[in-house]
Amino acid sequence: MHSPAFHPTPTPPRRRWLMGSVMAALAPRMAWSQPSQAWPRHSAVPGGVARIDLGPAGSRPRAFAEDVPLLVLGTPAGWTALVGIALAAEPGTARIRVQSAASVRELAYAVTPKRYTEQHLKVAPRTVDLSPGDLARHERERAHQQGLIATFSAPPAAEPHMRQPAPGRRSSSFGLRRFFNGQPRNPHSGMDIAAPTGTPVVAPLPATVIDTDNYFFNGQTVWLDHGGGLLSMMCHLSRVDCTLGDRLATGQRLGAVGATGRVTGPHLHWTVSLNRAPVDPALFIDA
Repeated sequence: MHSPAFHPTPTPPRRRWLMGSVMAALAPRMAWSQPSQAWPRHSAVPGGVARIDLGPAGSRPRAFAEDVPLLVLGTPAGWTALVGIALAAEPGTARIRVQSAASVRELAYAVTPKRYTEQHLKVAPRTVDLSPGDLARHERERAHQQGLIATFSAPPAAEPHMRQPAPGRRSSSFGLRRFFNGQPRNPHSGMDIAAPTGTPVVAPLPATVIDTDNYFFNGQTVWLDHGGGLLSMMCHLSRVDCTLGDRLATGQRLGAVGATGRVTGPHLHWTVSLNRAPVDPALFIDA
């Protein structure tokens, strides 16, 4: 037995025209209202970024992880705290403190575990077993960079959707547990981008240059302040094309890929730090 066919009543031409006009008028509003990708992407793991909803407030709240200020973005209709989670963070419950004109409160969030893979590299022995002079130099440089990573300036004007600072293959991912000449060292705190020497390196976001130097491990390096405790560090450069205090636009050249410092070949090492914690740069760029 066949079911009767369904034949909808044709819409009169005048009504079709009116419906089309209404939909056309609403289309821009509907497109605007669609949720867009948030940057950085939420990934509450060691080395990731937690996005914590703070709710509406008439002015930008202040938020802290212990005593370290956090980047807060949004509008009075709704604010979001971005929390960089250290690679050494233990999984479990973590908290931030939020201060507004009317109150002080704590918000909890969960840090979930993540296991990173291992990487074994062969490098010059002098860059693993340091001489007393090289060790003293490294200690001085580390203290200087700890001061840089604590930089906290006015927050960026928009969510930090970054561009990759150099073209090329991602040759070494963030968080790798690294062994140099068989000896364990700190996990990889950035993204490595393989590219020939001389390949341009550009600013991934608007930034102020807060340091340029030639470091023992990192080679020729540029530090960028994007605002609100969000920083980039570009390492192993063959040349530096910016100076301290320069204001760079997104995509503006700052240097060129090289093989300076402790390297196995030419590449760009890019570290992104948020509230003093190196975090995965991949969370800030298109997958």
